[in-house]
Amino acid sequence: MSIMKLRLLIVAVSSFCFCDSEVFFNSRHDDVPEWQLPHSNPHERRHWALIAAGSNGWINYRHQANACHAYQIMKRNGIPEENIVLMMYDDIAYNELNPTPGVIINHPNGPNVYEGVKIDYKRHDVTPENFLAVLSGDETLAKNGNKVIQSGPNDHIFVTFTDHGGPGFIAFPNERHLFANDLISTLKKMHREKKFKQMVLYIEACESGSMFENLLPKDINIYAITSANTTESSYVCYMDKLRQTYLSDYFSVSWMEDSDKEALDKESLQKQFLIVRKETKYSHVQEYGDKSISREMLSEFQAGPEYRPSPPIVLPKVPCGVVPADEAPLAILRHRLKTAKDEVSKQQLMREIDELLELRDRVAKTMQDIVTLATGDDVGQYERVYTKGHRDIDFDCYVPVFNLFHKRCYNVAKTYSANKQMKFLVNMCDEKISSERIMEAITRVCKE
Repeated sequence: MSIMKLRLLIVAVSSFCFCDSEVFFNSRHDDVPEWQLPHSNPHERRHWALIAAGSNGWINYRHQANACHAYQIMKRNGIPEENIVLMMYDDIAYNELNPTPGVIINHPNGPNVYEGVKIDYKRHDVTPENFLAVLSGDETLAKNGNKVIQSGPNDHIFVTFTDHGGPGFIAFPNERHLFANDLISTLKKMHREKKFKQMVLYIEACESGSMFENLLPKDINIYAITSANTTESSYVCYMDKLRQTYLSDYFSVSWMEDSDKEALDKESLQKQFLIVRKETKYSHVQEYGDKSISREMLSEFQAGPEYRPSPPIVLPKVPCGVVPADEAPLAILRHRLKTAKDEVSKQQLMREIDELLELRDRVAKTMQDIVTLATGDDVGQYERVYTKGHRDIDFDCYVPVFNLFHKRCYNVAKTYSANKQMKFLVNMCDEKISSERIMEAITRVCKE
């Protein structure tokens, strides 16, 4: 073979191999979600958002409405859809009680916040384990095709969670709970592994301050805002006459309606905190962690890196009312009673109200019996358990006794009046009553 023919053959083969490999490369990536593709510039900052609603059921409509509204804010302001992870049960939009199927609103006569949302985890996949795995970019979850936050050392992460809570925990559907020590452990691990440059968390839940107080370090580049302090309820907002449920919560509506109308590159996190603290009238909004981050603009977390202000959305002011979140089920039933048009419905609603009040009394009596057994003859200790304010939580003691109470006595995730009783378990642990003794008392009082 001549040298010229050999050269031509080499060129032809090289061209064939290059084109074939190009086709193979593209075909592989066509099947891979964009969020899983390697980042083209590892030095470029990316913005991520994790949005979670931890409840289900029509009575908790507001939590999924809050989550959908937050999704619209992130998307409208330039965070790519592939960088937003949404967790919600998704039983509201087409619920049999929804008079407007496919529509969820977060403000009276407000826009449909459900439109266009992409839910990544729904129903039984909305769990504490998945929440932490998504946040930390769990490789196993990602390899199975599930969306996670694949962040790096230059990235910003915004996390917002909305649901019920209590001392040291926030609730999830299917009788699950995320405890503060597990959340903090995950955040510390992410910081050690350089999985973010800065992170901001907004938590809407009763006693949500207990997720961070004396737990979140000030030197791991995380700033957190909560709807309430360590001991008080958050408050619901916007009772809707048509839907006969609450559309939002004080804290959530305050920060989101502020973000809707402001240029996010002109307002700082600190300014939003001050606005929300003023607007949230009946609970004490708190801030934790690295407060120097609060000097950053909202656009650093609630928008994409190439943020361009969008037209402001200004909705008319509507009174929220004064109802603690744990009293919302009772308030909803009373509202329905007022608007009921026939005697049969009124009688049924009155029975439901009586049952709810009786349940609240039974839960309180159950806890009183447990405390009595656990403290024995020590009257002073009994009184301290019932009079102490918030204490740092001994999770080694608290978690197992909480789980046993949840299993044997009342479903804490569904029995909202039980959330308020959990502080007495915390106080018994703080009194150095052993978890074994408390669990023995629970077992004796709550017979299966």
